[in-house]
Amino acid sequence: MKKIVHLLFLFLAGVSAFAQNKVTETKLETDKSLLVENYKVPLSKKGTMFVFWGWNREGFSNSDIHFKGADYDFVLYNVVAHDRPSDLSWDYINPGTISIPQFNFRLGYFIKDNLALVIAQDHMKYVMDQNQTVDFSGYVTNPVYAAMVKNGKIDLSDAKFMQYEHTDGLNYINIGAEKYKNLLNHKKFDIAWSYGGGIGVLFPRSNVTLMENPRSDRFHVAGFGLDVRTNLNLIFWKHWMARVEGKFGYNNLPDVKTTLNNKPNKAWQDFVFYQINFGIGYTFSTGKNR
Repeated sequence: MKKIVHLLFLFLAGVSAFAQNKVTETKLETDKSLLVENYKVPLSKKGTMFVFWGWNREGFSNSDIHFKGADYDFVLYNVVAHDRPSDLSWDYINPGTISIPQFNFRLGYFIKDNLALVIAQDHMKYVMDQNQTVDFSGYVTNPVYAAMVKNGKIDLSDAKFMQYEHTDGLNYINIGAEKYKNLLNHKKFDIAWSYGGGIGVLFPRSNVTLMENPRSDRFHVAGFGLDVRTNLNLIFWKHWMARVEGKFGYNNLPDVKTTLNNKPNKAWQDFVFYQINFGIGYTFSTGKNR
């Protein structure tokens, strides 16, 4: 009888210990879940905003440029162009000259967790390479400039026929959506990755000198752009951010002003571009988290 009582006691003690362990494990899992749920990850929560300022380098595909005016109508084929970064100087941080270098501005707002609506300006610079000979089709009535065309080609290197650039600049004003994913969360820094796309208008200040016409240099809505982008963000102390971004896009400019007069003189072109930008920003909560 004593053996039976002893065995029964051991069985009940084992059941009690097992039940207590299960309760403890469940409580730890619940506490861990609540900790993850309540952790305020920067640059991802609904109601969060960020501002960003950076600088860029870009490249452009070759482009066919069509010029049309009262006494000319011609196309230059496979025109080569490049960007024009400013020399490293105080212009990059001087408030009075900060818009001279190739720059990027971003203002973002998280409309829901991990999804941001971003308003942006990409100040790029497009400069036609002067030292090149390109294929030419069409006509020019002025005999001086018509004589520059030889065997269906024209040498642009002396700049007498044309200079062509969007240097003040090739301004891409766009709105986009970006999806964010947190890669690492730490007490003092976090890492977030995002991808997205955008659409916008091209508002260049095109510097064009075409044959004997006076130099055109004015802002004008000239077309539209599309892009896809991805970026990596390092957030320090939950607010300060450093970003590097890659972007690939398409620009279509059907209405580039080529002269200062009111004649219907214009050029049109399209090309694809890539861009690498980097810079710093600040993220903060608007208090509108759910």
